[in-house]
Amino acid sequence: MKRVKAMYGFLRTVDSLCAGQVRVPRSFSHQATRFSLYTTSLEPRHHAFHPTSFTQKLYLSSKPNSIVELLLANDWSDGLERELQKSCPFMTHETVVYILKRLDKNPEKVFSFFNLVNEKNMFTPSSSVYSLLLRILATKQTMKQFWITLRMMKEKGFFIDQETYMTILRTLKMAKMESESVALTHFYNRMMQESAMGNVIAKVVDVIAGSEWTPEVENDLAKLKILVSDNFVLRVLKELRYCPLKAFKFFQWAGKRSDYEHSTVTYNAIARVTARDESIEEFWSIVDEMKSAAHEMDIDTYVKICRNFLKKKMIEDAVKLYELMMDGPYKPSTQDCSMLLKWISRGDPPNLDLVDRVVNKYASTGHILSKSIYDGVHRSLTGAGKFDEAKKIVEVMRNDGYEPDNITYSQFVFGLCKMGRLEEACRVLDDMESCGCIPDIKTWTILIQGHCAANEVEKALLCFARMIEKGGEADADLLDVLVDGFLNVKKIDGAHNLLLEMIGKCRVSPWQATYKKLIDKLLEVRKFDEALDLLRLMKEHNFPPFSEPFVKYISEVGTVEDAEEFLEVLSVKSYPSFSTYLRIFESFFKEGRHFEAKDLLYKCPPHIRSHHKICELFGSAKSSTAASESLEKVSPACNKLSSNYTQNNL
Repeated sequence: MKRVKAMYGFLRTVDSLCAGQVRVPRSFSHQATRFSLYTTSLEPRHHAFHPTSFTQKLYLSSKPNSIVELLLANDWSDGLERELQKSCPFMTHETVVYILKRLDKNPEKVFSFFNLVNEKNMFTPSSSVYSLLLRILATKQTMKQFWITLRMMKEKGFFIDQETYMTILRTLKMAKMESESVALTHFYNRMMQESAMGNVIAKVVDVIAGSEWTPEVENDLAKLKILVSDNFVLRVLKELRYCPLKAFKFFQWAGKRSDYEHSTVTYNAIARVTARDESIEEFWSIVDEMKSAAHEMDIDTYVKICRNFLKKKMIEDAVKLYELMMDGPYKPSTQDCSMLLKWISRGDPPNLDLVDRVVNKYASTGHILSKSIYDGVHRSLTGAGKFDEAKKIVEVMRNDGYEPDNITYSQFVFGLCKMGRLEEACRVLDDMESCGCIPDIKTWTILIQGHCAANEVEKALLCFARMIEKGGEADADLLDVLVDGFLNVKKIDGAHNLLLEMIGKCRVSPWQATYKKLIDKLLEVRKFDEALDLLRLMKEHNFPPFSEPFVKYISEVGTVEDAEEFLEVLSVKSYPSFSTYLRIFESFFKEGRHFEAKDLLYKCPPHIRSHHKICELFGSAKSSTAASESLEKVSPACNKLSSNYTQNNL
């Protein structure tokens, strides 16, 4: 019943949207009760947001964004530095993090900004700020600044945590910066060894992690005579990040000490740790406590927590957190809003009440609805089968200056296919063309996938033929969809023939996953030769050998000749790996086919027959060697294999 009411509530919002006005839900009546989408949509689009009574005076709620706009609009100069110092002589941790995140595409300017506020004592740096700065500076263009920052961080007594280290290391390796990767690893290892605090932290973590939180644990901690600081708390929380409830207890314990008071930095750290399903109540209590203590969640913390909520499908918590952040001074970006709407639309059906809350909160802060936001609303409506309302949204979007594109039409196609209205979905593509919007490969793929999902494979092929006729080119994604469609209706031969046709005539390079699933299905129906042909094609497309299903097939129903042919396909300039031979022998033994195992052994190259693990499998090393030596004299096939091996490897 609640879901039905929520859906009707959202549809009322859509109707009011089309009428030109939207009402904010009653729960937000203490902020903005009413606003006009048409009014905001007619404002110049270069503004990030438009408060109802805008003046040149900087209010706290708009100040962080104003600083970002100032930095983005100007090259770095002495004049810019003076302006920053004059307008904002002191910055909070949250403000600095917000500015760093918004400037992360310009690492050189980030470095200049950080140096200014650090050298002029405009804020107090923390390990979390340094970690964010290092992640931004880990580029080829700013490696010099990266190392300067890392040394500065160490000199001030801060240490790079393992999570940040691993993130930066992955970034450097992806950029093929091997020497920098090695240097970072040496620096990190040396830093850990030199950390005087490390031993104390290890003892604290052992005490906490060793048992449930009790008064005895608190007594044991008191005996350690710990000097508690922000840096100490951060490092303990990092170590306890996989034990969120214990981390929460430690955080409370530290906060009760007379010689210590939690800061914005530590509140943000415990928020990250407790933002999990098993500690969600503790997380929201931390959020309330932060507000009571006049601390704000920084934007980097929000982004990490929100993404974690979405990955864990804690969508309602993500929406609640988004609303909280939009009410504060460090508002999420339009991209964050779009991502949230995209995740909501993946529900089956999408929760329209959550869409309603997100869009209203976004618009109530004065933001113009962008194309991506319209797409997010439209995606949920089509996913929920509300096509009339979706069409109204498209009209509003068009009136606001955004013409429907492939994304818009693709969402219609997806929704109609989901509801089984395939003929209507096909007509959408005709409507697209009549409006001058040519369907792209993604739109065609969604249409074809919709037919395949309904087991209408023949109609899916007709759609595919129509796409080719109109000049479209297939890709690996579309091929995978069609192969799945054939396999779902048990047409394995059809899937195999289609893949060969697509490779030969359309020059498509299938995905590795497509090869694997088809090989599995071919071997299930004992089409060994066809599966082996696909294995050869996989090698031609530079995919690693896919041996597991072949080993299973050969050991259960295959012949020694099948095994030889399979091993030959895996060979290029040398024999397959020893582990491949061993798996085949072990599988033969597991199936009780000892004769086939011995027969294959006699046909193997000498280095396989004499391997100690093979000897152990077949018996003593002596008997295995004797059998090998006698076979060398009588087996021409074995002699030929040995000769080839010698030429290729010795």
